[in-house]
Amino acid sequence: MTADTSARSARISPLAGWNPSLPPGLSVRELPFLTQLTLRAEPGTPAAGAVEGYLGYTLPGPNTARLGAGVEALWLGPDEWLLVADPDRAGELVAGLRAAIGDAFATVTDTSAQRTVLSLSGALLPDVLAHGCALDLAPRSAPEGSCHTTLLAQAGVTLVVREQGPAGPREVRLLVRSSFAGYLAAWLTDACAEYQEDTEPVTYAEER
Repeated sequence: MTADTSARSARISPLAGWNPSLPPGLSVRELPFLTQLTLRAEPGTPAAGAVEGYLGYTLPGPNTARLGAGVEALWLGPDEWLLVADPDRAGELVAGLRAAIGDAFATVTDTSAQRTVLSLSGALLPDVLAHGCALDLAPRSAPEGSCHTTLLAQAGVTLVVREQGPAGPREVRLLVRSSFAGYLAAWLTDACAEYQEDTEPVTYAEER
């Protein structure tokens, strides 16, 4: 128990110490160490049904996410989802899902270390994203719960719209590979330069 606790406390997030100067219309937080499980299963099969029974909801379809649950599900492909939960739940969830699946054919893999998560919100969010993302994020095209694997400033991300406003998203989450997190953070800071005012900078807050 002591060794496990020490290992958790020693973890360093990909953006530890990042303290950007952002305009008042944009807030960025890293959500480090979230549990992330990659699920592979054919829709409509007993395995997928077992997973849905364990989660308590139907797995989302193309370009959508199931948000607001204790374990959220993001659609990544025809037979692939990313299950996202609070930190340090991987062991519990992997064991529970594998027990539910039993002998049916599906895979559940802990991929928590592959990515970090950025939460972006604010009135400037649609304008900032437009600098580097070709997706149409207008409400009619990207309602709340939309989930797209795309490029932002040439970095691969999974973009999830969590709150939509009349002019575009008010809150999104970006899941980016840990090795690209520093690059994406630097790009976000640079993309905000034209919106900067002579005001006290918004500070970065890390959520544990």
